[in-house]
Amino acid sequence: MSPSPFPHGPLTIGIDFGTTNTVVALAGADGPAHLVRFPAPERELFAFRSCLSFHAPPERPSERTVAAGPWAIEAYVEDPVETRFIQSFKSFAASESFTETQILGRRYRFEDLLSTFLLKLRDYAGAEMAELPARVIVGRPVTFAGAAPSEPLALQRYETAFARLGFSEILYAYEPVGAAFFFARTLDHDATVLVGDFGGGTSDFSIIRFERHGGEIRSTPLGRAGVGVAGDAFDYRIIDQLVSPELGKGSSYASYGKALPVPNRYYAAFARWDQLALMRASRDMREIRSLLREAVEPEKIARLIETLDENYGYRLYRSVSQLKEALSAQEEAEFRFEAGSIEIARSVARREFEGWIAPELGQIESAVDAALADAGLAPQGIDRVFLTGGSSLVPAVREIFRRRFPAERIESGAELESIASGLALIGRERDLSLWTGRAA
Repeated sequence: MSPSPFPHGPLTIGIDFGTTNTVVALAGADGPAHLVRFPAPERELFAFRSCLSFHAPPERPSERTVAAGPWAIEAYVEDPVETRFIQSFKSFAASESFTETQILGRRYRFEDLLSTFLLKLRDYAGAEMAELPARVIVGRPVTFAGAAPSEPLALQRYETAFARLGFSEILYAYEPVGAAFFFARTLDHDATVLVGDFGGGTSDFSIIRFERHGGEIRSTPLGRAGVGVAGDAFDYRIIDQLVSPELGKGSSYASYGKALPVPNRYYAAFARWDQLALMRASRDMREIRSLLREAVEPEKIARLIETLDENYGYRLYRSVSQLKEALSAQEEAEFRFEAGSIEIARSVARREFEGWIAPELGQIESAVDAALADAGLAPQGIDRVFLTGGSSLVPAVREIFRRRFPAERIESGAELESIASGLALIGRERDLSLWTGRAA
């Protein structure tokens, strides 16, 4: 592991805690931001998967081992039955209904999961994060994920978790604002920039005016908007269409001589792969097991039970991600999910996928228009558009912007690094209050 490029300690640290990946950047007094890298099992990387694993031998439950990022994935792949794997837990940050979860006999609140993750991330970073500054700039979505997200609750939970890492000054900046600061380095003229950040749980938009004065870039926030749907919502549609029907959704069971539908609520939770690990010890799981005897198609319920018991969440995530990636590059691709005795395969056309995600596309489109309205601008008032985040590669998402802006104004890239780097660069601003805030 190479030492920090700032021998006297970083001026600013920016942390982009994402639904799928977490990225950390350091910035000195000048020059570009530096991404913290991790010596992962397969290769060195800077995008640290936002996941945790908890493992304990059944005969020695007190000997728990906690891992994070690629080390958590490795632990899960080696022993999926005895390893509790948690991923995409950022989606619960603003949920008042999520109070805690039981993991190997211990209770974890959201802030416990996040602080556990952050402390492990710091350990894996080694020398680069051995000495942290007092101040951190943390990325936050414009709109948190969830049906009725509580922003104060989410920021309170963040505050508790990041304080456990040792930070005494915790500031928050909108994630697309961080991406905008990263993009501003490429500007050679004054410009009004719309940034779209597509994460796993949210799609966020900010409009910022960048102007040069005396050799310095000055920036003014103009408008913002966001919606709590993005890549994970696309995953939901794929699973709901391709996987859940093979696991019993839409089938029925016999009860007192009547045929009743298998409750859809099992699949409303199951269709989001980040919740699979949380279902294994739930009351719904006990009900699902009891359905096996009465199910009209018991083989489908058996697949559902196997998927949950054997914790196939990560394999399912990989299958879904591979399909989305393939459909971003070609008009048709094969979905294939193989785990244990389960094998689900079907060809999917891009047009079909776009039909599944039409509700989410509509919400994203409305959020883009809301950001323009908040800034008091028509599309003609935007000089440059910068799209970042994995879901920005989905052709139907990009089409939202092509309908509003000339193609030569739209740029994309740095899907994983732009936000963290921009957050660190924000720390150079003379008036941080324009760009950051504290938890309420």
